[in-house]
Amino acid sequence: MVSVERVIGFRDLPPEAALTNDYDKEVKDWPAGGEIDVKDLSVRYRSGLPLSLRGLSFTIKGGARVGIVGRTGGGKSTLVQSLLRLLEAEKGQIIIDDIDIAKLGLHKLRRSISVIPQSPVLYGGCSLRENLDPFHHHDDERIGEALYDVHMLEVVRSLSHGLDTTVAENGLNFSVGQRQLLCLARAILRRNKILVLDEPTANVDSRTDKLLQEAVAKSFSDATILAVAHRLDTVIDYDKILVLGAGGLLEYGTPHELVVKNGAFCSMIDDTGEEMANILKARARNNSS
Repeated sequence: MVSVERVIGFRDLPPEAALTNDYDKEVKDWPAGGEIDVKDLSVRYRSGLPLSLRGLSFTIKGGARVGIVGRTGGGKSTLVQSLLRLLEAEKGQIIIDDIDIAKLGLHKLRRSISVIPQSPVLYGGCSLRENLDPFHHHDDERIGEALYDVHMLEVVRSLSHGLDTTVAENGLNFSVGQRQLLCLARAILRRNKILVLDEPTANVDSRTDKLLQEAVAKSFSDATILAVAHRLDTVIDYDKILVLGAGGLLEYGTPHELVVKNGAFCSMIDDTGEEMANILKARARNNSS
């Protein structure tokens, strides 16, 4: 009876928006620049709960690197979910390259944005090739180039079946760091103009962190990058910092501007300890010159 109740519960869930629609055909080469304009965005997780984002507004220029920071519960994850329409806006708009994303089919939107999550996802029972290129759009040479960019080509070549190696459940035949680099290779193959990083180096060692940062800098040099960061040192060199708190915009500007302002972002830097805070402030100052 519990199983029946659960099935009925899933049956009665409201469906997502349409996966495709006629408007998708009008925006074939979208997005071309990667400019993101958020206008008066308000979002809640479900009816009856308080707003998780409250009238949020900001603009990110195409090709900019923006770090998204804030205290726990500030709205960082909610913003990412809204960008992918996992949560629909109750009020306001997200406009990417002059297109309101609410008009698009979900397939068109989500295929146009690459996401590297904190916990890397590989699909067990599928080959490595199918994990990297699930829709078979690329040949072995192109896949090899992506693997080379993330320093995984030699690892894959050392496998007895190469790209045809079957991935174990949860990708357990690869280390956490290798799984994260493989997820990045999958994103590189897509070559999207917008990349979202959800603290992808939180669970990996410093060497993998360095490799991932180098690969992102090389392969997404002209893309718009949004990095949700819990470690401030991963975004202190970015073009701008977006500080969220209580679902609203607290600060938005270059790292050096926010340090000089001595507001919420500076307070977060000070909380890292005197030694780290001095290093972060020096990096922010040096990158501004």
